[in-house]
Amino acid sequence: MAPVDTEATGSPERAAQNRAGSSPTYLRMSDLISALSYALDLTEGQPMGHSVKCCVLGMQLADICGIPANDRGDLYYALLLKDAGCSSNAARMYEILGGDERRAKSEAKLTDWSSVTFEGLEYLLRNVMPGRSRLDRLLAIASVAINRDQQAAELVGTRCDRGAQIARKIGFSEKTYSAIHSLDEHWDGKGFPAARTGPDIPIFSRIMNLCQTFEVFAALNGPHDAYQVLQDRAGTWFDPELVRAAKELKRDVTLWEKLEDRSVRQAVIDLEPVGLILYAEDARLDSVCEAFADVIDVKSPYTHAHSRGVTRAAVHIATQLNFDGATKQMVQRAALLHDIGKLSVPNNILDKPGKLTAQEWDVVQLHPYYTQQILEKIAGFEQLAYVASSHHEKLDGSGYFRKLNGEQMSMPARVIAVADIYDALSAKRPYRDALPREEVLRIIGKDVPRALDPQCFEALQSIPEPSAAA
Repeated sequence: MAPVDTEATGSPERAAQNRAGSSPTYLRMSDLISALSYALDLTEGQPMGHSVKCCVLGMQLADICGIPANDRGDLYYALLLKDAGCSSNAARMYEILGGDERRAKSEAKLTDWSSVTFEGLEYLLRNVMPGRSRLDRLLAIASVAINRDQQAAELVGTRCDRGAQIARKIGFSEKTYSAIHSLDEHWDGKGFPAARTGPDIPIFSRIMNLCQTFEVFAALNGPHDAYQVLQDRAGTWFDPELVRAAKELKRDVTLWEKLEDRSVRQAVIDLEPVGLILYAEDARLDSVCEAFADVIDVKSPYTHAHSRGVTRAAVHIATQLNFDGATKQMVQRAALLHDIGKLSVPNNILDKPGKLTAQEWDVVQLHPYYTQQILEKIAGFEQLAYVASSHHEKLDGSGYFRKLNGEQMSMPARVIAVADIYDALSAKRPYRDALPREEVLRIIGKDVPRALDPQCFEALQSIPEPSAAA
């Protein structure tokens, strides 16, 4: 098959966009991880930018506390990746509560769940089995209340284990690993996953837990009221000495103005400790993409290998079409990250066995928009963001979220669109079983050439069965 012009199917402006930044050789790791942290905010039910703001607070608190300079890089990346495991318990949380787990996670950060309180009961009334009959809800609430400690230990343990493993997979230090693993430990020993107490909890974990609570309450009610929450939980949730040190943060008007500024992510990039600056060379950049593909896919049992499957199909198509090495590498990374915006979709929609309502479908259709919003923040990822976020676009303009047409879709974008459909049809979904290969190709072929690219479809047909490729 002859080489394909990967830029020939768009306007001059689009061709220029496709050429932009295709080889981010010297990408700052701080740029990469801070941008990807916006996806972690989505699945944790927080506004995008929560983790970045926590990082600003945490690094300032580390300065106040005199954390040694050579340790601050470990804390810096632990703060940005503190929620790396949050997608791993999403399906289980939905199974337990029966509602929007993103809302439940968001409200959990505002609730003292370490003891039985009226506040905790109100939390259950809002989040357990919404829309179900009164009897179903009462039974479910009773079950959650009875099994509260066991379920909390399971959910937090899963989250902490997975988050720490993600940091290790990317190549961060054991201090970063340990900090993430103990994020939800409490000073009084009533936290999870190991019920560690006092100074036995890593200092980085203590800083991170305090700062995430500070940021969430400050966003709602301002730093003064947020600091009161810290004081109320000093000696139970938080290290009393850290709470006293955090009083300086409350008084720092310039700090809070920085947190509200649109350039806060650049401020975080600039905060990466001098002398400890990391760069994401190709091998490490691939590790980050693969790690975040795992974060994406673990959110639902029905997508546990989707990003890898799309990547396998996309790389096969790109190889058959004789893409040059740099373009094929970009397609591979775009495929791994194409569904990062799906972390915005709650599991009561992702795992729903029946037909989606119009409102639920609107939520689903926004996920490529979030993919674009997250990836385009990264220097040199302009083309990758465009390609990754085009995975539901169609040549006839019937796709989403931009409703592009054939003239607006580059060849790499067409590859991702075909690869995504191929893997989606080949995998089990809550509403149907996996389809056999012949049926998958027959269904895709019906949309060629009207909606899907014929060259990509021709290249796809020679892809080996997954078992043969393994």
